[in-house]
Amino acid sequence: MKQLISFFFSPLKEGVRWNVCWKGCVISIISINSYIYPVVFFLYITGVSIGLFAQNNEYKATNNFTVVFYNVENLFDTIDDPFNKGDNDFLPYGTKNWTEKRYQKKLKDISKVLCSINKYELPEIIGLCEIENKTVLKALIKQPNLEQGKYEIIHEDSPDTRGIDVALLYRKDEFQYLLHKTFPVIYYSNKSRDILYVKGIASNTDTLHIFVNHWKARSGGQIETEPKRINAAKILREKVDSLFILNPNSNIIIIGDFNDNPTDKSLNLFLNATNKRENTTKNELYSLLYDKYSLNNEGTYFWEEKWNMLDDIIVSQNLLKDKKGYRISYEDGQIFKPEWILYKNKETGELLPNRTKYGGYSDHLPVYVILNR
Repeated sequence: MKQLISFFFSPLKEGVRWNVCWKGCVISIISINSYIYPVVFFLYITGVSIGLFAQNNEYKATNNFTVVFYNVENLFDTIDDPFNKGDNDFLPYGTKNWTEKRYQKKLKDISKVLCSINKYELPEIIGLCEIENKTVLKALIKQPNLEQGKYEIIHEDSPDTRGIDVALLYRKDEFQYLLHKTFPVIYYSNKSRDILYVKGIASNTDTLHIFVNHWKARSGGQIETEPKRINAAKILREKVDSLFILNPNSNIIIIGDFNDNPTDKSLNLFLNATNKRENTTKNELYSLLYDKYSLNNEGTYFWEEKWNMLDDIIVSQNLLKDKKGYRISYEDGQIFKPEWILYKNKETGELLPNRTKYGGYSDHLPVYVILNR
């Protein structure tokens, strides 16, 4: 049902923008000479849930660049793809009872999460995994919460048996696309999701090299499946080293669901992504969420009564130490975990990711970092 809502703010600073987030909508309002003007007004209301925040003059969009990664937990459409056996469960008559209504709710929920991560603007870069195809990506970026971003899509079908891929969305006003490649991840005859590599220029200044990952899951046992993730780490490390050979100061951002924790061998040893801050060389990588996991017991995925940091953002040294362009501090990696995407465990009272099958968003929490200059 559509409703009209009036907001009264007095007095208002000149040029202050207010973003009103209503469940299923985004309203942006700007004050000019103490008057309020709606800039964007989307109202598709299924319930009342209002959050209000003002954009102050300290945040400058031109000086900030947001990178997000989100495992969206099986974003499938409802159309049967005869070439993708992995979608059979996600059909109206499949075992998941994946109806059009549930699909549309999923799109709306994911878009709400993504638009809420940075309250001042939409993310410039969004990495995704567990998406079926380009069709669902096109539907996602057309959601009212995201369409202002005018996102472009980078996606290639992979040979994964589950029928899911990785993808990258980017705001073309803030990121100049140059090229992309996919790197197959094959362990003997077992094929998994490709690694997606994207090269582009951020805000007409800094060249970024972005890798989007979704490594082999632990189903079948962590130890038993570990060699497959180590294999993925070796492939990725080879590609990273090839960039360092060309330019030791390369700005590299590695995002993904690695299905391993930062302290596990695949990431810590074979990819050489650590939490080391001193006496580093230019080809060492830094895990932005390592300390949150190892020191604070935080995570993005809850399994077997404990938090796991399966999703991570890993960066090259130049992004940590460069004084001229975009840069990141050691503590800048964040987990997005507002209460409205969580549920309370009745036995422990702990807030945990709310899975799609229970009417929630995803079994993973998104991670993000805001680069600044």
